[in-house]
Amino acid sequence: MRMLRAMSIWGKMAGAAAGLAVGGPIGALVGGFAGHFAIDRDKDSAESGGAENQVAFTVGVIALGAKMAKADGVVTPDEVNAFKDVFKVPEGEMKNVARVFNLAKQDIAGYEAYADQLASMFKDNKKLLEDIIDGLFHIAGADEVMHPAEEAYLREVATRFGFSETEFKYIQARHVASDKRDPYDVLEVTPEISDADLKSHYRKLVAENHPDKLLARGVPEEFIALATEKIAAINEAYDEIAKERGI
Repeated sequence: MRMLRAMSIWGKMAGAAAGLAVGGPIGALVGGFAGHFAIDRDKDSAESGGAENQVAFTVGVIALGAKMAKADGVVTPDEVNAFKDVFKVPEGEMKNVARVFNLAKQDIAGYEAYADQLASMFKDNKKLLEDIIDGLFHIAGADEVMHPAEEAYLREVATRFGFSETEFKYIQARHVASDKRDPYDVLEVTPEISDADLKSHYRKLVAENHPDKLLARGVPEEFIALATEKIAAINEAYDEIAKERGI
């Protein structure tokens, strides 16, 4: 895996404000906060392939995460730290992250506008939409409690992204405590699956969530740490089932 360049996504955001074709509510939010970032607007960051997708992905997680947060006008340490954990944000940029959350929380546009724009942009890239839901689950679990309102919110966003209730259950299973989740749900299969098909499907899931695959479909480099978390859940679920089946 290639070396991560610090703050590359923030450079792409500045590039978006300077001319990348990111419109709609996401583009409006980019324009509202990009000027606050003390970053190097290098040509490579602004023009690299897939920059628009990466900007939309990042702002989508920020905006939807902010809308999910309590509407108390203040960004809590848990919310900011969860975002920092997902995106591996350097300490020097934490004030900017908090500012982004606050701008998104104050934005008059509802979460529906962001969700619908992302669903339209990535209608042919459903795995990327799944990555966004994974990021939101991580933020929602920052306080180690999944509140019913947060779960309902995530379910509605997933529905707008085109996920069925069963698909949402599979995504959610990866974010439940390991001693409470159904390993079959984590692997997106049913107990009726054969050993051979289970092994094949497991290998497919691991391949789909490899960091290189996430980068290829438009996930920013800073977000790749979440891939490790997903693969760990997948490996643990497979090991549990394999042990039970003696395979």
